[in-house]
Amino acid sequence: MKEMICIVCPRGCRLRVDESTLEVTGNTCPRGAEYGRNEVTCPMRTVTGSVAVKGGVHPMLAVRTDRPVPKDRIFDVMAALHGFTAVSPVKRGETLIKNVCGTGADIIASRDM
Repeated sequence: MKEMICIVCPRGCRLRVDESTLEVTGNTCPRGAEYGRNEVTCPMRTVTGSVAVKGGVHPMLAVRTDRPVPKDRIFDVMAALHGFTAVSPVKRGETLIKNVCGTGADIIASRDM
């Protein structure tokens, strides 16, 4: 039995997930049950960070993944960001790196630069 706090909504339900049956208890909404099952089978996170930018007003540009990536790939994604330099001009939402590290997620700009 794995215990966790649900982070899907502000309620913060205390979930208990049976790892063999994936039965979730303690949730007050269906989203909590889905979160608990996903957290046990394949935890996912949205990655945020910054990359260097050439020709911009600021030396760094805030970026994020457009969808969650597997939690065990976060450091790979961060390493890809470390070695990347964007070239200004960049529009908010613009894709900078497609399919980063084979995760299926794209790195997008969080602001105009």
